[in-house]
Amino acid sequence: MPVKLSESEVDARLSELPGWRREGDKIRRQFQFADFVGAFSFMTRCALVAEKMDHHPDWSNVWNKVDVTLWSHDAGGITDRDFRLAQAMNAAAS
Repeated sequence: MPVKLSESEVDARLSELPGWRREGDKIRRQFQFADFVGAFSFMTRCALVAEKMDHHPDWSNVWNKVDVTLWSHDAGGITDRDFRLAQAMNAAAS
């Protein structure tokens, strides 16, 4: 089972993760693309990574935007797994 990170660990890791912000026991980011195809392609790439990690985001898509919220339900907060998926999502958006 993943271990929930401390507040200071979360803050330190967020400082190294562009675009993400903390909201309570979750981290969030909005990605924006040129159009719907760009947004949907991003979601497809991320879905494959999330499935391999067995860690699935809470996300939504409206035209060229994808809103993502990450947290580990089983740990009751933010874990290393959330940060690994967030880093993969940042890479997929580049």
